[in-house]
Amino acid sequence: MSESPRVALLLDPLTLSLDPSFNLRVKWGNHAPALAQELLGRGYTVRGFGALPGLIPRSSEVKFEGRRASAWWGKLRTYAPDILVAYDALSGAAFRGARMARKLDATLVLVEGALPGGGTWVERVLARMGEKFFGPYVRHTARAVVAFDEVARRQALTEGFAPEIVRVVPHGVDTQTFRPGLTSPLVARQRIRGRILLHVGRLSKGCGVEDLISAFGRTLAQRSDWNLVLCGEGPGQPEMRAMADRLGISARVHWMDFPRREELPGLIGASSIFATPARDDLVLGRQISRAMACGLPVLVSDLPRLRGLVIHEQTGLLVEPGNVEAWTEAIRRVASSPVARDRWAMNGRKKAETELSWQAVADGFEAVFAEACGHALSGSGETQMEQGRPTEA
Repeated sequence: MSESPRVALLLDPLTLSLDPSFNLRVKWGNHAPALAQELLGRGYTVRGFGALPGLIPRSSEVKFEGRRASAWWGKLRTYAPDILVAYDALSGAAFRGARMARKLDATLVLVEGALPGGGTWVERVLARMGEKFFGPYVRHTARAVVAFDEVARRQALTEGFAPEIVRVVPHGVDTQTFRPGLTSPLVARQRIRGRILLHVGRLSKGCGVEDLISAFGRTLAQRSDWNLVLCGEGPGQPEMRAMADRLGISARVHWMDFPRREELPGLIGASSIFATPARDDLVLGRQISRAMACGLPVLVSDLPRLRGLVIHEQTGLLVEPGNVEAWTEAIRRVASSPVARDRWAMNGRKKAETELSWQAVADGFEAVFAEACGHALSGSGETQMEQGRPTEA
């Protein structure tokens, strides 16, 4: 490896184009841009491929000239990275990364996020095609797979990657943007007075928000100093509003659209408790990390994707999903103990800084790089391709 390691971050343009806004942040948040920024600050030379221009921070020294470097593939070969980081283990980006890793004897590291529900139908089709046409070739070439959480780790194993090369490195949170002590004009605009139990997420039938409303009605809604704020949109909102009306707690339940990105930290910071009452692993848990970074105790469903973010009894409580009685007891307990809330808030902020910040994520990737680059690449050149593996389109 060169003295200043050259890292290429590979994204699949076809995958990105599935979103109408062509915005990577819709899928994996700002993972690739934030990781690139951290690696740049550590002396790496970084370049993104397959993303829209300007999306991923890059080194200024990288220039491509000539006809050969005009295409995506030609630019990547000219760049000659030491490490290729390809998002989505069975994507076209992973295949191209594997091809280039063999040509350059470079290290291929895959990132697996495990889209909730397997993603859209188009994304599921692409994944099946990836497995059929180049899955074995990618598996044979990859030296490491970074999974965002336990669900992603299991998916990587299901996709056939060896357990010993799969490492969990959580998705990061910006602990400078999300920090304790923030407040928001949104609260005053909604005329909310008192403490806030906050939920941020899609409001769909069966997502668990019904459990939260019911548990709130049994507990904090009986007090004048607490409010439930449900921030998000979805087809389940009319039915949820009707539920709050039936329970006679509509005056204590406030509804907000999902705020602008720059308004979200203040809204979280102005709250007292954060709740994610998911019933399944369709929820990624990004808002949980942000709430802990803002110094909030969290109440989170005890699900495989989410439990790794929370230390039970130290940063909040893990609650049985779909169990209204369990949620009622959890809310009652955290609301009645300000000392515990303060302790959990402090521990949550510490966990965010030491384990979930982008600095911690970059530490994790550096450890993966060091381990992966110590492994010899299995096979080389085009031999696997010649034995019936896919050829470049």
